[in-house]
Amino acid sequence: MPFFLAIWNYLLSFSLYLVIGLLIAGFIHAFIPFQKIQKSFSGNSFISVLKAALFGVPLPLCSCSVLPTAVTLKKNKASNGATSAFLISTPETGVDSILLTYGVMDFPMTIFRPIAALLSALLAGVLQNGFNKFEYQDEEKEQVSSCCSSQKSCSSKVDRKSLGTKIAKMMKFAFGDLMDDMALWLTFGVIIGVAIEILVPLNLINDIPAIQQKAIILLVGLPLYICASAVTPIAASLIMKGLSPGAGILLLLVGPATNISNILVMQKYIGKWGVLINVISVALVALGMSSFVDWFYTGTILSFNIMGDGHHAETANWLEVSCAVIVALLLLKGIVYNESVRKFFKSGKSCCEG
Repeated sequence: MPFFLAIWNYLLSFSLYLVIGLLIAGFIHAFIPFQKIQKSFSGNSFISVLKAALFGVPLPLCSCSVLPTAVTLKKNKASNGATSAFLISTPETGVDSILLTYGVMDFPMTIFRPIAALLSALLAGVLQNGFNKFEYQDEEKEQVSSCCSSQKSCSSKVDRKSLGTKIAKMMKFAFGDLMDDMALWLTFGVIIGVAIEILVPLNLINDIPAIQQKAIILLVGLPLYICASAVTPIAASLIMKGLSPGAGILLLLVGPATNISNILVMQKYIGKWGVLINVISVALVALGMSSFVDWFYTGTILSFNIMGDGHHAETANWLEVSCAVIVALLLLKGIVYNESVRKFFKSGKSCCEG
């Protein structure tokens, strides 16, 4: 019973901010013409890198979702720098994970996270344009399957859909497509976060020096993938159990930014040297921000909103409760209709088995 109460308190702490983030993400998807914006990503200039990085920061795409989008950009003549900037800034953060960070952490961490994502994307983009001369040759002459793969969506004509149609598209993306995509990961993150809070002794992490904490996170986080929303409650719980704030933001940055699949696929499009530049850029900026965050919080007693500090069931207002119920139902729906979960129960095998 305490475990389920803790999960409910968790939902109360962040659901309102998550719903706001989903609505903003839906607005971006429905009202901002991506096809027009991507045309400005060509050319080896700092401006193209800056545009790609800035555009990627609020987009709520995970590392798996951003991959076909980045490949599409590259096939449409985006520079190595702009492609890399978009590929890094997009999965590291998004409006949903930014507001989720505010829900379970505090305002400074909410600001530091997207700033670090932007800086790592800019560094990678500038280094790509300066040192990576790899030129991708599209021998297959085929379109990549993505949101832009249909003839209609890639048309240069202006989208003249009615306001009502766009609002419907916005709501469907926010509470349908996007929430379904993140449901399994976010549920995983909440369960792990609650388990850490309940089961992990305070002194277990406190006894590990900060440098070792960061080394472990860097070694584990760079090759593996955890989505930006899922890693947020995990990082918050670990910080409350003694992980240094700097190590916490390191996890927030390297977990979503890179993974083995991303690295292997992108070698074809930006070259091995280009992939190495991206990994090094993410690691350097994450370590730099990690040191800054540790300095910033020196002497501060952290009291994040995790586990419902100030958000217990008996004190939550009607809006927080309503949003928590909505998010819980959407998470349940996303898990029930998740293709991997359904295949797992049908076959009796892990969704990762061949």
